[in-house]
Amino acid sequence: MNNMNQNNGMQKRMLIMTLVVFVFFIAYEFLVLKPQQEARAQKAKEELSQKQNAAPDVNTVATQTLSTDVNGNPVDMSKSADALSSKAIASSQIVSVIKTAKNVIEIDTLGRVAQVTLLEKKYKDENTNQIKLLESNQLRPLEVRFADANLNTEAFKVNVIASSSNVDATTQVQELILTQNLTNSILTKKFTIYPDGHYDLTVSTTNDKQFFISNGFRPNVLADMYAVHGFISKLNDNTLKTIEDGDLDKNENIVGAKFISNFDRYYATVIYNFEKSLNVTVMPDSSSNPQGFIHGGNSISFSGYIGPKNHRDLEALNPELIDVIDYGWFTFIAKPMFLLLQFIQGYIGNWGWTIVILTILIKLVLYPLSYKGMVSMQKLKDLAPKMKEIQARYKDDKQKQSMHMMELYKKHGANPMGGCLPLILQIPVFFAIYRVLLNAIELKGAPWILWVHDLAEMDPYFVLPILMGATMYLQQKITPNTMQDEMQKKIFQFLPVVFTFFFLWFPAGLTLYWFINNLFTIGQQYYINKVFERKRAEKA
Repeated sequence: MNNMNQNNGMQKRMLIMTLVVFVFFIAYEFLVLKPQQEARAQKAKEELSQKQNAAPDVNTVATQTLSTDVNGNPVDMSKSADALSSKAIASSQIVSVIKTAKNVIEIDTLGRVAQVTLLEKKYKDENTNQIKLLESNQLRPLEVRFADANLNTEAFKVNVIASSSNVDATTQVQELILTQNLTNSILTKKFTIYPDGHYDLTVSTTNDKQFFISNGFRPNVLADMYAVHGFISKLNDNTLKTIEDGDLDKNENIVGAKFISNFDRYYATVIYNFEKSLNVTVMPDSSSNPQGFIHGGNSISFSGYIGPKNHRDLEALNPELIDVIDYGWFTFIAKPMFLLLQFIQGYIGNWGWTIVILTILIKLVLYPLSYKGMVSMQKLKDLAPKMKEIQARYKDDKQKQSMHMMELYKKHGANPMGGCLPLILQIPVFFAIYRVLLNAIELKGAPWILWVHDLAEMDPYFVLPILMGATMYLQQKITPNTMQDEMQKKIFQFLPVVFTFFFLWFPAGLTLYWFINNLFTIGQQYYINKVFERKRAEKA
């Protein structure tokens, strides 16, 4: 440091940087990523160039407004707003309806999964209808494309024949066979369907016809700016490869994949084989979104799952499938944190109180760091008059000013960086818990108390965001502040308003965490303030 302002300013800049990181992290997603996503959505969504290993896109033509209910029964929608739904499937397109204990899977005339409807009570949309996962005009799971262009063109015109139009797998394992009779080959799909909603599948062709099969476009229930959505695969070396929507500009080949998945915040379409790895080509659609195609040769077997990214459900299928849940940069912290959250919930039974207890535990673990930072801030506050005195005395000699400032810090055991470094070290933990609570489908439909009936949704009355903002303001008021610059002070005073605004639309579970975190920080700061007041009184 060359002068007193630099010595004093370093601490200020580090604190500003720390808070700006939080604001930027949220504001960038809200103000930059969202407009970009909306702009991409305006692009024309037609025609990818034909490639040797992929068929041309085939537009689905639905000429009826007759859809199906969760049991696959026809429903006249001509007078319903749902007739215009992007997830409505004409009954004439469906050749088989599979019902399991957890979902209804509709198979279309080309042997693809046209729709998956979740049956558990907590999975309801804003209109209280059971959630449907797939868009009717997107790439559908289990779509087959032939390497032979002529055969591929024919395959999109010939309907499959199903061994059964209705399959009841609610209580026991069932089988379904789809057959597509083409000029130079017969395509066969043999399903084994389980009550929990997942399936095993063997796909084969005659006459050695090579094909590719897709896990389809991601579910489109909640693909917002706050969470990652796109494609993820796990390779044989246990590394993960993620491609976000809008980021793929050319084909990418993946050799040796254990699973591939396309996902939004809460739901995923997954194909996996942990015995024989998959070779995959990921192709961009017209909006640069990733589409996975598995190289099937002339025969391939794998398992599949389309549904919520529920930790216990995925782990029950295979422990490695929990990697389908993407927590971003801080996954190494987020994973054990979620396991702790789940463990506590097993005893408490209420996800809201579980979040409260987890927050308290995190505050206790990080208390030594927080304590050091708070003590350092108090020392700097006490030294502020002497720092001003040195600044005035040596205003024309910056070298002496800097030297005396360093002597002052050393004499009183103060560190201009001491207030910020502990906070910076806690940032990965804050972001990890942010990702955990943002991505946890387990919070869907989970109540806390009184007005909070769903921790995965925003607080309907904005009580928690307002409380969060109020506690942030109170925390700011009782925290020592050595800033001399008026502009910096005004920026800091405005931060609670900014955070309150962003948190209005955040899931209640995440806002609850931040509110409880603020409460305990206030308690810790109040205790430190009292300790220093007693020390000052003793010296007086």
